[in-house]
Amino acid sequence: MAINLQKGQRINLEKSNGSKLQSVCVGINWGAIEKKGMFGFGKNKEAVDLDASCALYSENKQLIEVVYFGSLASKDGSIKHSGDDLTGDMGGDDGLDNEVITLDFSRLSSSVTYVAFVLNSFKGQDFGSIPFASIRIYEGTPKMVNEVFAKYDIANGADFAGHVSMVLGVFYKKNGEWKFNAIGEPTKDKKLEQTVKTVTEKYL
Repeated sequence: MAINLQKGQRINLEKSNGSKLQSVCVGINWGAIEKKGMFGFGKNKEAVDLDASCALYSENKQLIEVVYFGSLASKDGSIKHSGDDLTGDMGGDDGLDNEVITLDFSRLSSSVTYVAFVLNSFKGQDFGSIPFASIRIYEGTPKMVNEVFAKYDIANGADFAGHVSMVLGVFYKKNGEWKFNAIGEPTKDKKLEQTVKTVTEKYL
């Protein structure tokens, strides 16, 4: 049974059988914006380019590296990005993630204490105008979901309207164990670099 994460909720990375998750996928799913056609007749779809990224930090909150559409894997090979989706679901929600970032805790460098996931609207399209957008954390691969561990709906929050970037959440290591903090906060940033800086200042 998936947990529907609430903003600010902290959870342990345990599977339903009580064992710890060693590897997780963080998937982002979103749709294209529906526009009225010429003179109000018909409907057109406007492609939406959302970018999922993750930033790795040391124990003293120093940025180590960022995995994003321009750098699809971490240096240690523990984190892999599925690649840039430039459109979203043009034909309605197909139930599949548009971008997936895979995180293997067993391969993660011991120097990493925080792994923050953020979302940016590349073209500056307002989150409030996107018909659906959600994050899910699951065990499996980008093409196969074994068990959904947690889901977080980011489309139905009124506070996302007027924003083009947000902090999804942070995996963090405490007493040798990995946990997850569901942040779900929009930021005033316009670009990925600014969002990563905001994470450093506010969310670690």
